[in-house]
Amino acid sequence: MGVTPTIRVQAQDFDTAAEAKLLSSNDAGIGALVTFTGLCRDEGGALSALELEHYPGMAEAEMMRIATLAIERFDLRGLTVIHRYGKITTGDNIVLVIAASSHRQAAFDGANFVMDYLKTAAPFWKKEHATDGTAGTWVSAKDADESAKEKWR
Repeated sequence: MGVTPTIRVQAQDFDTAAEAKLLSSNDAGIGALVTFTGLCRDEGGALSALELEHYPGMAEAEMMRIATLAIERFDLRGLTVIHRYGKITTGDNIVLVIAASSHRQAAFDGANFVMDYLKTAAPFWKKEHATDGTAGTWVSAKDADESAKEKWR
């Protein structure tokens, strides 16, 4: 069975429950659905928003590459990956990964794999906006994110 992932980069918010229902509604062989939603956190009250930018076309292509690897590696029956861009305030959704499989471990591993690679390989950039109104610097990649990706090699 060939599985085609759903990949979207969008400014508007997404509905996690609707996306999960859409992914799982046409496959009675799905026994597990793992949903991960990344939110904009306030960094201890210092952050009011993140400004997310992406490289149009390249971001989607890299997300598709990552999703295809996850589907093949974990034998996923479905996969949805949505990443937002624009100014996102604290508490709002940034990213959604939904992995569907016959069994739970593959769905957990697939979702985790996608997030580890998405954070390090997809061309997205984040700029912090402080609660005092100042725009901070662009956020650098973290060593912990690279280490997390390495466990999949």
